[in-house]
Amino acid sequence: MTMPLELMTWFSPGFPVGAFAYSHGLEWAFEAGDVDDRAALESWLDDCLRHGAGRNDAIILAHGMEAARRGDEAALDAVVALSRALASSRERRLETCMQGDAFLAAIDSGWSCPRVAAWRERAAGETPYPVAVAIAAAARDFETGTVLEAYLAAFIGNLVSAGIRLGIVGQTDGQRIIAALLPCIRDVAAQAQAADISDLGGCVFAADLAAIAHETQYTRLFRS
Repeated sequence: MTMPLELMTWFSPGFPVGAFAYSHGLEWAFEAGDVDDRAALESWLDDCLRHGAGRNDAIILAHGMEAARRGDEAALDAVVALSRALASSRERRLETCMQGDAFLAAIDSGWSCPRVAAWRERAAGETPYPVAVAIAAAARDFETGTVLEAYLAAFIGNLVSAGIRLGIVGQTDGQRIIAALLPCIRDVAAQAQAADISDLGGCVFAADLAAIAHETQYTRLFRS
C-alpha cells in the first residue's frame, strides 16, 4: 500500500489546520495527575483510539468518503450531524469543527478541488474534521483504508506532541509511544472501514470528563 504524497502533506504538522492548539483534554488529565508518565500516556491514547474519538472519527471518515463518492448530500449532512453530536463537550466540538473548516480552507486555496469549494459554499462552516478529510480524499479517489490509517496516525502524533509540550514525556519516549500504537492504528482503521454507522459510540469517560473540565481550567496552553 503506497501512501499518496498528498496525504502525507495534508497530515503533516505543517499543514495549517491548527492541530497544535488542541490537546483533546490531555492537558487537564496531566494537571489532575491522571497522565504523568510514558505508560499512562500510552494507555490513555490507546483507549482514545480503540474506544473514543479515534474510533468514532474513523467510522465517520469512512462513511463520509462513501457518501462523497456517491455525491449523496443528504448522507453527508447526516454524517456531519452525527459527528457534531458525538462531541462530548463544547471544546471537543470546537476542536473538530475548527480543524475541519481550516482543512477545507487550505485545500480550497492551495489544491484546486471543486468538490471542496462546492461543499464550503453549501455548508458555510462547522464541518467536523473527519468529514472535511472525507470530502477531499474522496475527490482524489484515495483508498479508504490508507486515508483512515493516515488520519489516525496524525491524531496520535498530535497528541504525543501535546504530551511532549506538557512535559509528560520527552521526544524519545514520544516516538516509542507512536511506534507502540501503530498496530492499534491499523486495527482501528480496519475495523472502521468495515463498521456500520450504527457502530458509533464510545466509553472513554475519563477522557470525556477531562475535556469538560478543561473548559474551566485556569492556566492552560491548549484550546481543548
